[in-house]
Amino acid sequence: MNKFLLFLVMLPKALWRSLGADIEQLKWILSVKLKMDDRKPLGFSRPQAQKKPSRYTSALTVVVTFFTGIVYIFPLFGFKDTMLALFAFYSMMLVLLSFMLIMDFSSVLVDTRDKLIIFTKPVNDKTIFLSRMLHILIYFMRIVLPMSLPAWIVWGLLKGWKGALWFPVPLILLVFICLFVVLGCYLLLLRLAKPEKFKDIIGYFQIAFSIIIFASYYLLPRATDNEMLQQMTATQYPWIRYVPSYWLAACWTWVDPSAAKLAGTQWLSIAAVLFPLAAMWVTIKMLAPSFIKRISAIDGVEVHVPNMKKVKKGGSKIYYWLANVLNSTNASKAGFMLTWLQTARSRTFKMRVYPSFAYIFVYFFYILLSDNRPFAEVWESLPQSGTYLLLLYLSSFAIMNAINFVTISEQYKAAWVYYSSPVATPGHILGGAFKAMWVKYYLPFFTAIAIFVIYIWGFSVVLDILLAMVNVTMFALCILRVGYRHLPFSLAEQIKTSGAKTIFRVIFVFALIGGLGIAHHLIHFWWLKLLFLVLSSIFLWLVWDSYHNTDWKSIRMAEDAL
Repeated sequence: MNKFLLFLVMLPKALWRSLGADIEQLKWILSVKLKMDDRKPLGFSRPQAQKKPSRYTSALTVVVTFFTGIVYIFPLFGFKDTMLALFAFYSMMLVLLSFMLIMDFSSVLVDTRDKLIIFTKPVNDKTIFLSRMLHILIYFMRIVLPMSLPAWIVWGLLKGWKGALWFPVPLILLVFICLFVVLGCYLLLLRLAKPEKFKDIIGYFQIAFSIIIFASYYLLPRATDNEMLQQMTATQYPWIRYVPSYWLAACWTWVDPSAAKLAGTQWLSIAAVLFPLAAMWVTIKMLAPSFIKRISAIDGVEVHVPNMKKVKKGGSKIYYWLANVLNSTNASKAGFMLTWLQTARSRTFKMRVYPSFAYIFVYFFYILLSDNRPFAEVWESLPQSGTYLLLLYLSSFAIMNAINFVTISEQYKAAWVYYSSPVATPGHILGGAFKAMWVKYYLPFFTAIAIFVIYIWGFSVVLDILLAMVNVTMFALCILRVGYRHLPFSLAEQIKTSGAKTIFRVIFVFALIGGLGIAHHLIHFWWLKLLFLVLSSIFLWLVWDSYHNTDWKSIRMAEDAL
């Protein structure tokens, strides 16, 4: 399939040549990159068992994306207005592709591993940029074609053979719009921002974008009504004429001119063709010429000049003070400071953990809206409900997500320093790391939830808040005690699944926290809640003492279970 897609992207040779690319170099670079892609192991495979390079990664990707594409056929049925149905479909696809490009493929664009191979050869900036752009384009084609196939079939059944022949044309334009607009913004940002800050800016943008997409996916369907969708028409929303996805929908007027109910729709179809061409010209001609220089500077040596005012005041050394206050041994202090600093510097950790804190509120409101009541009505009845317990206990997913990823690192081989250090009890390092995660992430997050709960339900729920905090902390420690006794940032990302005993233990612990939450919900007397709080605190201390005193034998047993 790669050969076919490579053939397709190399068809407009004259266009790539006119944009300044060397055609032979471009073809060979793409060919090598595609071969390397197919040799990568799948994300769910185990590298220990991966003795031969995978040859079917592309084929499996096609199969998975085909079944994923079934979700995107619903706008074609949901709207009675043809133009609005196509607008919704292309909007969903445009958002999905932009999300994938920002989340997964930005690393392809700013990959610096070519420095010693391609950058040192007589290859110009435009050829290198076009090779990366077309590399991403081939990825997109590999995803978009099978993903859009269910909608393609449905549209052919609804509109006949003309609809089937027309369908792929706007899809190709959509891919080019998404590709050139997003990559153009990246190059503009790369030109305006300092190279050492570029990846940080992209990382925070990815986090914000992922939260928006997640919230939209879960909450927007709950906020709409199927009958309302059937009655909607394009004339009710004249502003959509300025959205690129409506320009793509306007291309349907080439087949059915009567579908244009919004004035000027037929003329907007011309913008669907001209806009990606203009974006491509601006991106390659104006923004790509300094591409190699900017990419080379990203991995340059970054010299940090300390801010003496902050050092004197101690503002940037708060983790030193916290480490000394919260820990009694040097090993605990080292584990605390290492975890505090590394979680602040790791972009991968931030990408995986930060969105989960926003997801908690999304899940909460998703559950509240599950009975299809209007949001205003749900918000009014909130103080009379007991759903605050659900929100308090949902916070456990955030801390567990953070704890899970604090053991994983791309530089996991640096963990040899743990074993070379004269540490008699490695549990002290584990305890310091847990305290850092709890103080830095869970405590501020839970405090924000507690303020929200008190604002809605009043001060009468303070005892419930304390009990939930103790139970969730105990739950996290139980999970660490039975399944995650690994040193901070000491594991590779692709590892074997844990043994059956560990899995059953984790299931038992999840059943335990579920039972604690149900018991908390059933208790209505304050003195019973107070007794429950005392008993949970005692059990929390016992689990903490066991985890904090983990020995090297337990660490090795946990590593052998991987």
